[in-house]
Amino acid sequence: MDKCSYTFPKDFLWGGAVAANQIEGAWLEDGKLPNCTDVMVGIGSDGRTPGIRFNIQTGKYEMALKPDKKYLSHEAIDFYHRYKEDLQLIAGMGFKAFRTSISWARIFPHGDDETPNEAGLKFYDDLFGEMIRLGMEPVITLSHYETPLYLMTEYGGWSNRKLIGFFEKYARTVMERYSGKVNYWMTFNEINNMRTMPFAAGGYMPETNDPNAEDFAANYKECEMYQAAHHLFVASSLAVKACHELCPNAICGAMITTSPVAVYPYSCNPDDVFGALQAQRKTFFFTDVMCRGKYPAYIRRIWEGTDYEPVMEENDLQIIQDYPVDYLAVSYYRSSTYKHDYASENSSGGLTSGGIGTVNPYLRGTTPEPWCWPIDPKGLRYVLNVLTDRYQLPLFIVENGVGLDEQEINGRMIEDPERVKYLEEHLAQVAEAIHDGCHILGYLWWGPIDVVSAGTGEMRKRYGFIYVERFNDGSGDMHRSMKQSYARYKEIISNNGF
Repeated sequence: MDKCSYTFPKDFLWGGAVAANQIEGAWLEDGKLPNCTDVMVGIGSDGRTPGIRFNIQTGKYEMALKPDKKYLSHEAIDFYHRYKEDLQLIAGMGFKAFRTSISWARIFPHGDDETPNEAGLKFYDDLFGEMIRLGMEPVITLSHYETPLYLMTEYGGWSNRKLIGFFEKYARTVMERYSGKVNYWMTFNEINNMRTMPFAAGGYMPETNDPNAEDFAANYKECEMYQAAHHLFVASSLAVKACHELCPNAICGAMITTSPVAVYPYSCNPDDVFGALQAQRKTFFFTDVMCRGKYPAYIRRIWEGTDYEPVMEENDLQIIQDYPVDYLAVSYYRSSTYKHDYASENSSGGLTSGGIGTVNPYLRGTTPEPWCWPIDPKGLRYVLNVLTDRYQLPLFIVENGVGLDEQEINGRMIEDPERVKYLEEHLAQVAEAIHDGCHILGYLWWGPIDVVSAGTGEMRKRYGFIYVERFNDGSGDMHRSMKQSYARYKEIISNNGF
């Protein structure tokens, strides 16, 4: 392949991706009740503890928002009311696909309701219809850190087996409603992040509450993670089954963050090499079950002599085996290193992209402070090849991007050459991966319009090609304007390469 010319398959799905909880706002409108992320300021530093409290008298958790915090996601960028104008702007880049999520609590406000909320169903009817009118395939996540809060406070969340039935009912409801409109479904966003983000990504509560714990996360136990994960696996398989039955022309996939797969041994010391493999297996555990349809052998050693092995019902393993996912959707932001005698730390920018090891001296730089994520375009090609070799499934890049702290000055178009460079360098590696033999369905840039960050719960970490004037204190008139990267991505899409 000519180093200076990268072309893509003619049916390649170019586009972008967002999430309902980070873009819609309207958090209590038209019958919607809170999802888990509606009570989170962020998931980094002091934002890690959600706005809930344990009621000793009832023995249950309840919502308790912190009065000194600004919950930007409650209004987000008001996409709920502005989606037609925003989709028009987004489609102006020539998008072939647009990923978003259905806010579960818009459809079943409590999660266990007998009947769905028609106002919520109609909103997504209109939203998906507008996407299709503008030439964009809806790519839809069933749960993007959006477990209804009531299911967590009343039932304990995904550690409770009852959520399998609630989720299957929700999945069947929306799949039947939008059959013919949605051809690409995925079940749970970045499911492997439940290791580090049990409340948001795992959607479950700790079984015990220690009010003296330094932070809420300290109450979680490893055994609870495996039990919740098992219930998620069964629910995901049942969603695949529902998709095949209700949407014969659609496919249903799993979704993971692959940054924890791009873990390099810091040296050729066998302890570093094997340690990196063990670190990767923390993600492969999820994909092995969902893509291969069975629990991997190596997990048995982790469960030996512990209470980690989840309780399973008689038909669970058969359901998982019978309904593996049709494709694997991935996010990728950065790589990390593993050094056996170094304690890995999480980045100050939040936990959404995995932990950071020792500094990789071979990478050219990092994203700007305060996030400082190492920039590693070839890491994307690496994980695409690893996953292709392991699963032989179609891959869909549904998140890749860079967050920059930007502000429009005197109405001038924002110049963002760093974003353009990041885009081009990563797309070059995607083209190389396709040439390597990877079957890649498409590339969706994360946050084509500025959204509230999942990692930090703020606006200043901006990924968009489209600027939204809203700031961390909640001020701003929310006007939209295009950055220079908008034109570059449009040009790449129109040429089907660069």
